[in-house]
Amino acid sequence: MEIFARFGLGILIFAGIFALFLIHVRVVPQSDAYVIEKIGSYHTTWSNGLNLLIPFFCKIRKVVSLKEQILDFKPQPVITKDNVSIQIDSVIYFQITDPKLYTYGIENPISAIENLTATTLRNIVGSLELEATLTSRDTINSQMRVLLDEATDPWGMKVNRVELKNIDPPSEIKVAMERQMKADREKRESILRAEGQKEAAILVAEGEKISAILRAEAEMESEILRAEGLRQVAIKEAQGTAEAIKLIKEAGADDKVLALKGLESFEKMADGNATKIIVPAELQNLAALTSIFGTLNKDDKNPK
Repeated sequence: MEIFARFGLGILIFAGIFALFLIHVRVVPQSDAYVIEKIGSYHTTWSNGLNLLIPFFCKIRKVVSLKEQILDFKPQPVITKDNVSIQIDSVIYFQITDPKLYTYGIENPISAIENLTATTLRNIVGSLELEATLTSRDTINSQMRVLLDEATDPWGMKVNRVELKNIDPPSEIKVAMERQMKADREKRESILRAEGQKEAAILVAEGEKISAILRAEAEMESEILRAEGLRQVAIKEAQGTAEAIKLIKEAGADDKVLALKGLESFEKMADGNATKIIVPAELQNLAALTSIFGTLNKDDKNPK
């Protein structure tokens, strides 16, 4: 009995060692996933960590990377709405979100997404003219990302970004575009130069206008001051004459003195450059004038 017991224990130990050799221990790294099949059917998906694989019954169907991946496609010929053939190369950033769908959803996911990108790009650019295509990269990128993300969702993929690297029109189109750009630049330069000359002319005219106004105001002020000066002189002369008359009256001057003063005034007028002299009525009578001179001479010779 003891021999049979030892024999049975040996068989169990051997079976255990054999089982350990049969069972494979697998360590799944971070950002990877293992799709496991059991007897030809999907069994489970291993995430990172320690996992046991039973030989003959289970096998690793596919190792899937969960990192974001990049697909750089070669240039694709695309025809715009205005019948211009251009070459566009694109870059796609995608990530696998469901390893099971990625494994069983489609036969060749990379080829499928490449062809899907080409057809989607042709559909979008085909509805745009060349100029709109060159200036609408962000719009094209957004539309492609949405469409590709919806189309690849059944394949366990998520499209995060789509970028158009280069848009290469034909050489003759490039030459025409360069000429157009040069003409536009020259046009803008001419417009800016004309606007500058216009503003300069306006400033010069405004300066001349202000200068003329200031000159007229200065002349007006000068005339006002000159007239004011003449007025003040006339006032002073009138005041002096009035004071003189007042003094003569206060001194009790008789008609002879007044006649003498009139004669002095007449003499001053005669000495001037005037061509016409208006003689007062009192001095028109020569006899009266002679009598005045005679009387004055007698008074001087015979003082009282």
